[in-house]
Amino acid sequence: MSSLKFLVTTIFSDQSSSMKRTLVKFRNSAFRNFIRKHEKYAPIIFFIGGFIFDSLTLGRIDRVYDLVMLTSHMTLLTITLYLFNLADDNKWENTFLEKYEEYFPLAIQFFFGGLSSAYVIYFSRSVSLSKTGTFFAILVLLLIANEFLKKRISNKYLQFSVYYFISFTFFAFMIPVILKEINTTIFIISGIISTVMTILLILFIYFSSPSTKSEVKLPKLLGIILSMYLFINVLYYFNMIPPVPLALDKGMVAHNITKENNEYVVTYESDEWYIFWRDHKIKFFHNPNERVYVFSSIFAPTDLNKAVSHRWNYFDPATATWQVTDEITYEIVGGRDNGFRGYTYKENVIDGLWKVEVVTTEEDLLLGVIDFEIISETPKKAPKLITRKF
Repeated sequence: MSSLKFLVTTIFSDQSSSMKRTLVKFRNSAFRNFIRKHEKYAPIIFFIGGFIFDSLTLGRIDRVYDLVMLTSHMTLLTITLYLFNLADDNKWENTFLEKYEEYFPLAIQFFFGGLSSAYVIYFSRSVSLSKTGTFFAILVLLLIANEFLKKRISNKYLQFSVYYFISFTFFAFMIPVILKEINTTIFIISGIISTVMTILLILFIYFSSPSTKSEVKLPKLLGIILSMYLFINVLYYFNMIPPVPLALDKGMVAHNITKENNEYVVTYESDEWYIFWRDHKIKFFHNPNERVYVFSSIFAPTDLNKAVSHRWNYFDPATATWQVTDEITYEIVGGRDNGFRGYTYKENVIDGLWKVEVVTTEEDLLLGVIDFEIISETPKKAPKLITRKF
């Protein structure tokens, strides 16, 4: 009996010693020491880390990997936000979570960065920078605010505002992919779902955490969330946000387009090397008997079918307004990595400023704008014509 007692005591003693060694090793780990040494900069480092991680791993919004990663990030962000906000109430004292409490804000920053980078990747598919730039600018402003606010991520108003923005964008991408449909109604539904879920999370944390109750004025926080909802919808209404996940991948004015073996052969004049955001040259030197072509390639998730139109607009100097001259429609079916291609052309065009708006035919959602100026004269320098296959 005494031998058995000695054996049990020895086992528990060994386990206890092993656990203590593990905890000591964790407390003295290089990673933990690094975090404590650079505590001031750790949040921004983790934000950038999440940004870089997703930039290197994500590609298409409709890939299984991307869907799993985004959903995992969003789920873990929600859980970590809950854990972090209840840590101030000593909720995790004497639990295994206690020793990880100092990592909660860093994990939040990592997921913020990861999800932000994913959205930038998907938005950057669009060649219309004025549209993608709106959301990107908001992300940058939130990042700057997060870095310079005194309490950083501990500021609960900032924390839940960033969470809501990221949640809204998450559902704006996900729901069209799942339903294989995109329109204004879907966007509004996505916003309502994200708003309701964010408010439920806020209420759950608020009534579970005395420290949150003391720090936050609930009407003010809910007012911020609802104001953000209205603001994002206003941006969408004025076409300042592209109808994700559709995106104008390529758009250019060309001198000639032919189709060979299911490839589009496009001849166009390239711009200077430092104009990296645009393929074609804005000034289009045109012969009177020559057609003017506009080529576009549109990214769409698998099985998402849409009719798309090229809306040709001419700027009338006499009235200082844009006049629609033609609207030509073609179908796209989602799933092609490099976007679904199509082109339209006009004959007997006149000199001046032109733009072709690429829009969804049914809902009139703006995917992007291709701008150019038609000049009917011989250029002083021979044009640098390039022929590419798409």
